[in-house]
Amino acid sequence: MKKKYLWVGLLALCISTGAAPWNSFAADTGVRVSLPDFNVQLNGNQVDNPYRQYPLLVYKDITYVPMTWYDSRLLGLKTDWSTKEGLGIAKDKVASSYEAYQTNRKNPTSMKATIPDFDITINNKKINNATEPYPLLSYNDIIYFPLTWKFAHDEFGWQYDWNASTGLSIRSDNTQVAAVPLPDYAGDNDVALYKDYYYFVKTTGTTNEIYRAPVQDTSKTQLVYSYEVSTSYGFNKQLDFFIKDDGLWFSYHNGGAIMGSDVYCKVKEDGTAEQVHRGYFDIKSTSYGNLIVNLSVPPSGNNLILVPDGEDAANGKSIGNPNFIYGWHIADGYGGNRSTTVIGDNAYIMASSYPVDLNKGQLNQIYRLNLKTNEMDKIVNAAVSHFKIIHNKLYYVKDEDHFLYSSNLDGTGEQKVSHNPAGNWYDEIDGNLFYISQDANGSTRLYKAEPSQTDTLLVEESLESVERMNDQLICKISAGGDYGLKVLDKTGKLQLSVTDSITRLFAYDNHILFVSAKDQSVKQID
Repeated sequence: MKKKYLWVGLLALCISTGAAPWNSFAADTGVRVSLPDFNVQLNGNQVDNPYRQYPLLVYKDITYVPMTWYDSRLLGLKTDWSTKEGLGIAKDKVASSYEAYQTNRKNPTSMKATIPDFDITINNKKINNATEPYPLLSYNDIIYFPLTWKFAHDEFGWQYDWNASTGLSIRSDNTQVAAVPLPDYAGDNDVALYKDYYYFVKTTGTTNEIYRAPVQDTSKTQLVYSYEVSTSYGFNKQLDFFIKDDGLWFSYHNGGAIMGSDVYCKVKEDGTAEQVHRGYFDIKSTSYGNLIVNLSVPPSGNNLILVPDGEDAANGKSIGNPNFIYGWHIADGYGGNRSTTVIGDNAYIMASSYPVDLNKGQLNQIYRLNLKTNEMDKIVNAAVSHFKIIHNKLYYVKDEDHFLYSSNLDGTGEQKVSHNPAGNWYDEIDGNLFYISQDANGSTRLYKAEPSQTDTLLVEESLESVERMNDQLICKISAGGDYGLKVLDKTGKLQLSVTDSITRLFAYDNHILFVSAKDQSVKQID
């Protein structure tokens, strides 16, 4: 369960007595506090103190900020509690959307708070709360922090400004989660941010319309593309944006699983989109045209064609060995494999002998096909689940043990590079190799490969996905954790933890766009 309150660590200690969490640790030192009679903004968010469950308070003419789970991380602070060390508050690489904590009950203008007497550290420096002229306070089972220059400015780097007409503005220097002013329906489907434009989908009846709007003025929308959603096999309005060859594409499905088709569209420079391919294909660009792996069902051999640029797939020519089936991982069933990679004149592709013989056939092996000469040679003899070429090295997961291996592009110099079975995502950044692995409970974990020692677990939480954005790793956390998103640098070091739970994520060109699981609103991190 998400730890929304600072006192969660204390709750277990007090539950047997029924005492409030702070009562066991605070002397009976009640003080009178009041609501601010002026406006307050936290990082640009207007605080409705009269109707907030955890309002800001005023004590001895100093404003106090509640250290709730979301408020502290909104302001770039991490809070920890232990019975041995007491309370620790420290500046950290954390972020959160603003949480209003709205209630229907109006707060009194004056109330009683207490001065806690347990150990307190600020940025690992112990303070004597009893002798502080403006001590930390406890109200409504939440610790409150004084907005003094000593703490707010010197320790946390906050900036705060007072204006008689606009009130108090408090700003922290941590990464901010910003609300994107798109229509409410935008979060019902996928979203993208590409070259200073937001892209989103509006569904009206059975029509999907893709729009874009400039970042500087989202009211100026432009129609990008529209299509009718097929209703023959249910109503699937889902659309997915993705980046291919540094361009923005989107795909959607029409019809049933067998008789239907996937549609791939590319966004042009003028902001409109055109349909490029329709069917079940894996398509790779080459200097000779488009290399197309036909993944239609039922799977069949001789399914590799080369199509000149601008031509339809029907005008392509078959290439490779006609006695092979390409782009399928074959075990008890068939799974489409999109590992195919083109480097210069060579295409690296997974292939199996056809007709398929599970007992005697050559299955799921990596071949190199020369697109100019049509010569084909096997470079990895073992059956693999998938592969990837990174910085002129071949990485692949073997079927027999599910560990990650690497080799030269000709298959020589093979070595095992993971200490755990690897999943279907792995990447290398500046010499650092990362991969995902499933544990015994089926949870997905992220590791950094360590050649001379046990591989390092980088994120404690189970992950839904990992993707690379430039030299960063963007980790979408599974639902139910304390955080929804974590960002790591190229060494695997944690750079940012974001509290928001996420349903959809688009990361490109140092911008992270996501849809909130809480209310389907669209948020942005830069």
